[in-house]
Amino acid sequence: MTEVLSQEEIDQLLTAISTGEIETEEALKKAESRKIKIYDFKRPDKFSKDQIRTLQMMHETFARLTTTSLSAQLRTIVHVHVASVDQLTYEEFLRSIPNPTTLAVINMDPLKGSAILEIDPSITFTIIDRLFGGPGEASKINRELTDIELSVIEGIIVRILGNLREAWSNVIDLRPRLGNIETNPQFAQIVPPSDMVVLITLETKVGDVEGMTNFCIPYLTIEPIISKLSAQYWYSSIRKGGTTENLAILKKRLENVYIELIAELGSMDITVRDVLNLQKGDIIKLETVKVDDNMVLKIGNRKKFYARPGVVGSRKAVQIVGKIQEELDEEEVFKEIEEGK
Repeated sequence: MTEVLSQEEIDQLLTAISTGEIETEEALKKAESRKIKIYDFKRPDKFSKDQIRTLQMMHETFARLTTTSLSAQLRTIVHVHVASVDQLTYEEFLRSIPNPTTLAVINMDPLKGSAILEIDPSITFTIIDRLFGGPGEASKINRELTDIELSVIEGIIVRILGNLREAWSNVIDLRPRLGNIETNPQFAQIVPPSDMVVLITLETKVGDVEGMTNFCIPYLTIEPIISKLSAQYWYSSIRKGGTTENLAILKKRLENVYIELIAELGSMDITVRDVLNLQKGDIIKLETVKVDDNMVLKIGNRKKFYARPGVVGSRKAVQIVGKIQEELDEEEVFKEIEEGK
Protein backbone atom coordinates (compact mmCIF):
# COMPACT_ATOMS: atom_id res chain seq x y z
CA MET A 1 0.00 0.00 0.00
CA THR A 2 1.34 3.47 -0.88
CA GLU A 3 2.47 5.47 2.16
CA VAL A 4 0.95 8.94 2.58
CA LEU A 5 3.01 11.67 4.26
CA SER A 6 1.70 13.10 7.51
CA GLN A 7 1.48 16.87 8.04
CA GLU A 8 4.55 16.76 10.30
CA GLU A 9 6.61 14.96 7.61
CA ILE A 10 5.49 17.49 5.00
CA ASP A 11 6.58 20.38 7.27
CA GLN A 12 10.00 18.75 7.83
CA LEU A 13 10.43 18.28 4.08
CA LEU A 14 9.59 21.91 3.34
CA THR A 15 11.99 23.09 6.07
CA ALA A 16 14.79 20.93 4.68
CA ILE A 17 14.24 22.37 1.19
CA SER A 18 14.25 25.99 2.45
CA THR A 19 17.48 25.48 4.44
CA GLY A 20 19.19 23.74 1.52
CA GLU A 21 19.59 20.39 3.25
CA ILE A 22 17.64 18.73 0.40
CA GLU A 23 17.69 19.86 -3.25
CA THR A 24 14.35 20.67 -4.92
CA GLU A 25 14.88 18.05 -7.64
CA GLU A 26 15.58 15.39 -5.02
CA ALA A 27 12.38 16.35 -3.18
CA LEU A 28 10.38 16.13 -6.41
CA LYS A 29 11.78 12.66 -7.09
CA LYS A 30 10.73 11.55 -3.60
CA ALA A 31 7.27 13.02 -4.12
CA GLU A 32 6.92 11.28 -7.51
CA SER A 33 7.95 7.95 -6.03
CA ARG A 34 4.94 8.11 -3.69
CA LYS A 35 1.98 7.59 -6.00
CA ILE A 36 -1.32 8.43 -4.33
CA LYS A 37 -4.56 6.98 -5.63
CA ILE A 38 -7.46 9.39 -5.28
CA TYR A 39 -10.63 7.84 -3.85
CA ASP A 40 -13.92 9.72 -3.85
CA PHE A 41 -16.11 8.58 -0.96
CA LYS A 42 -19.11 10.21 -2.65
CA ARG A 43 -18.67 7.80 -5.58
CA PRO A 44 -17.59 4.44 -4.13
CA ASP A 45 -16.92 1.68 -6.65
CA LYS A 46 -19.69 -0.88 -6.28
CA PHE A 47 -18.82 -3.17 -9.19
CA SER A 48 -15.59 -5.05 -9.77
CA LYS A 49 -13.94 -5.22 -13.19
CA ASP A 50 -15.11 -8.82 -13.55
CA GLN A 51 -18.72 -7.82 -12.85
CA ILE A 52 -18.52 -4.94 -15.32
CA ARG A 53 -17.15 -7.32 -17.95
CA THR A 54 -19.98 -9.81 -17.32
CA LEU A 55 -22.59 -7.06 -17.67
CA GLN A 56 -20.95 -6.07 -20.94
CA MET A 57 -21.15 -9.65 -22.28
CA MET A 58 -24.81 -9.95 -21.24
CA HIS A 59 -25.75 -6.75 -23.02
CA GLU A 60 -23.73 -7.61 -26.11
CA THR A 61 -26.17 -10.51 -26.45
CA PHE A 62 -29.03 -8.07 -25.82
CA ALA A 63 -27.64 -5.76 -28.53
CA ARG A 64 -27.47 -8.59 -31.10
CA LEU A 65 -31.05 -9.67 -30.38
CA THR A 66 -32.29 -6.07 -30.57
CA THR A 67 -30.46 -5.54 -33.86
CA THR A 68 -32.29 -8.52 -35.39
CA SER A 69 -35.77 -7.73 -34.00
CA LEU A 70 -35.71 -4.01 -34.86
CA SER A 71 -34.35 -4.66 -38.36
CA ALA A 72 -37.27 -7.00 -39.02
CA GLN A 73 -39.89 -4.68 -37.52
CA LEU A 74 -38.65 -1.45 -39.12
CA ARG A 75 -37.69 -3.09 -42.44
CA THR A 76 -34.42 -1.23 -42.54
CA ILE A 77 -30.83 -1.81 -41.44
CA VAL A 78 -30.49 -1.42 -37.67
CA HIS A 79 -27.24 -1.83 -35.80
CA VAL A 80 -26.91 -1.85 -32.01
CA HIS A 81 -23.71 -2.53 -30.07
CA VAL A 82 -22.35 -1.88 -26.58
CA ALA A 83 -20.22 1.27 -26.49
CA SER A 84 -19.36 1.29 -22.77
CA VAL A 85 -20.33 0.06 -19.32
CA ASP A 86 -19.69 2.57 -16.51
CA GLN A 87 -20.57 3.10 -12.88
CA LEU A 88 -21.59 6.57 -11.75
CA THR A 89 -24.17 8.33 -9.56
CA TYR A 90 -27.77 8.59 -10.65
CA GLU A 91 -27.50 12.38 -10.63
CA GLU A 92 -24.61 12.24 -13.12
CA PHE A 93 -26.68 10.00 -15.39
CA LEU A 94 -29.62 12.42 -15.38
CA ARG A 95 -27.31 15.33 -16.19
CA SER A 96 -25.87 13.48 -19.20
CA ILE A 97 -29.16 12.98 -21.06
CA PRO A 98 -31.12 15.56 -23.06
CA ASN A 99 -34.44 17.12 -22.11
CA PRO A 100 -36.91 16.18 -23.49
CA THR A 101 -36.05 12.56 -24.22
CA THR A 102 -37.68 9.12 -24.05
CA LEU A 103 -37.29 7.63 -20.56
CA ALA A 104 -38.93 4.25 -19.98
CA VAL A 105 -39.20 3.13 -16.34
CA ILE A 106 -38.70 -0.65 -16.30
CA ASN A 107 -39.90 -2.86 -13.43
CA MET A 108 -37.18 -5.47 -12.94
CA ASP A 109 -39.19 -8.36 -11.47
CA PRO A 110 -38.26 -10.45 -9.52
CA LEU A 111 -35.58 -7.92 -8.52
CA LYS A 112 -36.68 -5.01 -6.37
CA GLY A 113 -36.78 -1.52 -7.79
CA SER A 114 -36.72 -0.21 -11.34
CA ALA A 115 -34.30 0.56 -14.13
CA ILE A 116 -34.31 3.23 -16.84
CA LEU A 117 -34.16 2.70 -20.60
CA GLU A 118 -33.37 6.02 -22.29
CA ILE A 119 -33.63 6.37 -26.07
CA ASP A 120 -32.10 9.35 -27.84
CA PRO A 121 -34.79 11.62 -29.42
CA SER A 122 -33.21 11.28 -32.89
CA ILE A 123 -33.59 7.48 -32.70
CA THR A 124 -37.11 7.74 -31.25
CA PHE A 125 -38.44 9.98 -34.03
CA THR A 126 -36.66 7.96 -36.72
CA ILE A 127 -38.36 4.77 -35.47
CA ILE A 128 -41.74 6.53 -35.36
CA ASP A 129 -41.22 7.91 -38.87
CA ARG A 130 -40.42 4.42 -40.21
CA LEU A 131 -43.48 2.87 -38.55
CA PHE A 132 -45.69 5.65 -39.93
CA GLY A 133 -44.51 4.86 -43.46
CA GLY A 134 -41.79 7.48 -43.80
CA PRO A 135 -38.20 7.00 -45.00
CA GLY A 136 -36.77 7.29 -41.47
CA GLU A 137 -34.53 10.22 -42.28
CA ALA A 138 -32.69 12.26 -39.65
CA SER A 139 -34.73 15.12 -38.19
CA LYS A 140 -34.03 17.83 -35.62
CA ILE A 141 -37.32 17.47 -33.80
CA ASN A 142 -37.07 18.49 -30.14
CA ARG A 143 -40.46 18.10 -28.48
CA GLU A 144 -42.46 15.77 -26.29
CA LEU A 145 -44.21 12.75 -27.81
CA THR A 146 -47.89 12.87 -28.69
CA ASP A 147 -50.30 10.23 -27.32
CA ILE A 148 -50.21 8.29 -30.62
CA GLU A 149 -46.40 8.43 -30.75
CA LEU A 150 -46.22 7.26 -27.12
CA SER A 151 -48.41 4.26 -27.97
CA VAL A 152 -46.17 3.35 -30.92
CA ILE A 153 -42.92 3.65 -28.97
CA GLU A 154 -44.41 1.57 -26.12
CA GLY A 155 -44.77 -1.34 -28.55
CA ILE A 156 -41.12 -1.01 -29.55
CA ILE A 157 -39.94 -0.92 -25.91
CA VAL A 158 -42.03 -3.98 -24.98
CA ARG A 159 -40.41 -5.87 -27.85
CA ILE A 160 -36.95 -4.77 -26.68
CA LEU A 161 -37.70 -5.99 -23.15
CA GLY A 162 -38.26 -9.50 -24.51
CA ASN A 163 -34.67 -9.41 -25.78
CA LEU A 164 -33.50 -8.18 -22.36
CA ARG A 165 -35.14 -11.15 -20.64
CA GLU A 166 -33.38 -13.59 -22.97
CA ALA A 167 -30.00 -11.87 -22.50
CA TRP A 168 -30.29 -12.17 -18.69
CA SER A 169 -31.59 -15.76 -18.73
CA ASN A 170 -28.22 -17.31 -17.78
CA VAL A 171 -28.12 -15.24 -14.57
CA ILE A 172 -31.76 -14.83 -13.51
CA ASP A 173 -35.25 -15.40 -14.88
CA LEU A 174 -35.83 -11.69 -15.34
CA ARG A 175 -39.37 -10.53 -16.16
CA PRO A 176 -38.97 -6.85 -17.12
CA ARG A 177 -42.20 -4.86 -17.51
CA LEU A 178 -42.73 -1.39 -18.86
CA GLY A 179 -43.99 0.90 -16.11
CA ASN A 180 -44.41 4.35 -17.63
CA ILE A 181 -42.68 6.63 -20.12
CA GLU A 182 -41.41 10.07 -19.11
CA THR A 183 -39.91 12.80 -21.28
CA ASN A 184 -38.45 14.98 -18.50
CA PRO A 185 -35.49 13.38 -16.63
CA GLN A 186 -36.48 15.20 -13.44
CA PHE A 187 -39.69 13.15 -13.27
CA ALA A 188 -37.85 9.82 -13.33
CA GLN A 189 -36.44 9.72 -9.79
CA ILE A 190 -36.20 5.97 -9.19
CA VAL A 191 -33.35 6.24 -6.61
CA PRO A 192 -31.73 9.07 -4.62
CA PRO A 193 -29.36 11.24 -6.72
CA SER A 194 -26.25 10.09 -4.83
CA ASP A 195 -26.92 6.35 -5.30
CA MET A 196 -24.57 4.44 -7.58
CA VAL A 197 -25.83 2.98 -10.85
CA VAL A 198 -24.35 0.97 -13.70
CA LEU A 199 -24.86 2.56 -17.11
CA ILE A 200 -24.81 0.45 -20.27
CA THR A 201 -24.46 2.73 -23.29
CA LEU A 202 -25.55 1.26 -26.63
CA GLU A 203 -24.62 2.93 -29.90
CA THR A 204 -27.73 2.66 -32.06
CA LYS A 205 -27.98 3.22 -35.80
CA VAL A 206 -31.30 3.12 -37.68
CA GLY A 207 -30.67 3.54 -41.39
CA ASP A 208 -28.36 6.55 -41.60
CA VAL A 209 -29.41 8.02 -38.23
CA GLU A 210 -27.13 7.45 -35.24
CA GLY A 211 -27.79 7.99 -31.55
CA MET A 212 -27.40 6.52 -28.08
CA THR A 213 -29.59 4.19 -26.07
CA ASN A 214 -28.79 4.05 -22.34
CA PHE A 215 -29.79 1.33 -19.90
CA CYS A 216 -29.37 2.50 -16.29
CA ILE A 217 -29.61 -0.06 -13.45
CA PRO A 218 -29.32 1.07 -9.80
CA TYR A 219 -26.91 -0.87 -7.60
CA LEU A 220 -29.69 -1.48 -5.05
CA THR A 221 -31.71 -3.28 -7.75
CA ILE A 222 -28.88 -5.50 -8.93
CA GLU A 223 -27.33 -6.12 -5.49
CA PRO A 224 -29.16 -9.45 -4.74
CA ILE A 225 -27.53 -11.11 -7.78
CA ILE A 226 -24.18 -9.31 -7.66
CA SER A 227 -22.39 -12.58 -6.82
CA LYS A 228 -23.69 -14.12 -10.06
CA LEU A 229 -22.15 -11.37 -12.17
CA SER A 230 -18.86 -13.13 -12.72
CA ALA A 231 -17.34 -14.61 -15.85
CA GLN A 232 -17.03 -18.01 -14.14
CA TYR A 233 -20.75 -18.14 -13.27
CA TRP A 234 -21.67 -16.81 -16.72
CA TYR A 235 -19.77 -19.48 -18.63
CA SER A 236 -20.87 -22.27 -16.28
CA SER A 237 -24.50 -21.22 -16.83
CA ILE A 238 -24.06 -21.31 -20.60
CA ARG A 239 -22.73 -24.88 -20.42
CA LYS A 240 -25.74 -26.12 -18.41
CA GLY A 241 -27.30 -27.83 -21.39
CA GLY A 242 -28.09 -31.27 -19.99
CA THR A 243 -29.90 -30.47 -16.77
CA THR A 244 -33.44 -31.71 -16.20
CA GLU A 245 -34.72 -28.13 -15.96
CA ASN A 246 -33.21 -27.09 -19.29
CA LEU A 247 -34.39 -30.25 -21.02
CA ALA A 248 -37.92 -29.52 -19.78
CA ILE A 249 -37.69 -25.97 -21.19
CA LEU A 250 -36.51 -27.28 -24.56
CA LYS A 251 -39.29 -29.86 -24.62
CA LYS A 252 -41.92 -27.22 -23.86
CA ARG A 253 -40.65 -24.96 -26.66
CA LEU A 254 -40.64 -27.86 -29.14
CA GLU A 255 -44.28 -28.68 -28.35
CA ASN A 256 -45.47 -25.77 -30.51
CA VAL A 257 -43.26 -26.57 -33.52
CA TYR A 258 -45.16 -27.64 -36.65
CA ILE A 259 -43.85 -30.66 -38.57
CA GLU A 260 -45.04 -32.48 -41.69
CA LEU A 261 -46.93 -35.76 -41.24
CA ILE A 262 -47.13 -38.08 -44.27
CA ALA A 263 -49.16 -41.29 -44.58
CA GLU A 264 -47.39 -43.17 -47.38
CA LEU A 265 -49.50 -45.75 -49.17
CA GLY A 266 -46.67 -47.21 -51.22
CA SER A 267 -43.89 -46.42 -53.66
CA MET A 268 -42.33 -47.48 -56.96
CA ASP A 269 -39.53 -46.40 -59.28
CA ILE A 270 -40.55 -44.86 -62.60
CA THR A 271 -38.62 -43.20 -65.40
CA VAL A 272 -39.06 -39.54 -66.35
CA ARG A 273 -40.21 -40.68 -69.81
CA ASP A 274 -43.07 -42.69 -68.27
CA VAL A 275 -44.07 -39.71 -66.10
CA LEU A 276 -44.23 -37.47 -69.17
CA ASN A 277 -46.45 -40.01 -70.96
CA LEU A 278 -48.96 -40.38 -68.11
CA GLN A 279 -52.56 -39.62 -69.03
CA LYS A 280 -55.91 -39.56 -67.29
CA GLY A 281 -57.08 -43.10 -66.55
CA ASP A 282 -53.59 -44.67 -66.41
CA ILE A 283 -52.97 -47.07 -63.53
CA ILE A 284 -49.71 -47.12 -61.56
CA LYS A 285 -49.05 -50.40 -59.82
CA LEU A 286 -47.25 -49.93 -56.49
CA GLU A 287 -44.57 -52.56 -55.99
CA THR A 288 -44.56 -52.76 -52.20
CA VAL A 289 -48.25 -52.67 -51.27
CA LYS A 290 -50.99 -55.25 -50.97
CA VAL A 291 -54.58 -54.59 -50.01
CA ASP A 292 -54.10 -55.75 -46.42
CA ASP A 293 -50.64 -54.14 -45.90
CA ASN A 294 -50.11 -51.38 -43.36
CA MET A 295 -49.30 -47.86 -44.47
CA VAL A 296 -46.10 -46.13 -43.38
CA LEU A 297 -46.53 -42.95 -41.34
CA LYS A 298 -43.63 -40.51 -41.74
CA ILE A 299 -42.81 -37.66 -39.37
CA GLY A 300 -40.71 -35.24 -41.33
CA ASN A 301 -38.56 -37.55 -43.43
CA ARG A 302 -38.30 -40.33 -40.84
CA LYS A 303 -40.43 -43.50 -40.92
CA LYS A 304 -41.94 -43.80 -37.43
CA PHE A 305 -45.24 -45.76 -37.37
CA TYR A 306 -47.38 -48.34 -39.16
CA ALA A 307 -50.96 -47.21 -39.81
CA ARG A 308 -54.27 -48.39 -41.28
CA PRO A 309 -56.45 -46.16 -43.49
CA GLY A 310 -59.94 -45.23 -42.39
CA VAL A 311 -62.56 -42.50 -42.05
CA VAL A 312 -63.55 -40.30 -39.09
CA GLY A 313 -66.81 -38.50 -39.84
CA SER A 314 -66.40 -36.97 -43.29
CA ARG A 315 -62.62 -36.92 -43.16
CA LYS A 316 -60.04 -39.48 -44.18
CA ALA A 317 -57.83 -40.70 -41.35
CA VAL A 318 -55.23 -43.26 -40.35
CA GLN A 319 -54.97 -45.36 -37.20
CA ILE A 320 -51.53 -46.08 -35.74
CA VAL A 321 -51.07 -49.81 -35.23
CA GLY A 322 -47.36 -50.10 -34.46
CA LYS A 323 -43.98 -48.41 -34.21
CA ILE A 324 -41.22 -48.83 -36.77
CA GLN A 325 -37.79 -49.73 -35.43
CA GLU A 326 -35.49 -47.80 -37.73
CA GLU A 327 -32.15 -49.23 -38.79
CA LEU A 328 -29.67 -46.41 -38.41
CA ASP A 329 -26.58 -46.20 -40.53
CA GLU A 330 -23.15 -46.23 -38.86
CA GLU A 331 -22.81 -42.43 -38.84
CA GLU A 332 -26.21 -41.94 -37.16
CA VAL A 333 -25.42 -44.59 -34.53
CA PHE A 334 -22.19 -42.84 -33.51
CA LYS A 335 -24.02 -39.51 -33.44
CA GLU A 336 -26.74 -40.81 -31.10
CA ILE A 337 -24.11 -42.45 -28.84
CA GLU A 338 -22.33 -39.09 -28.52
CA GLU A 339 -25.62 -37.40 -27.65
CA GLY A 340 -26.16 -39.96 -24.90
CA LYS A 341 -29.27 -41.57 -26.36
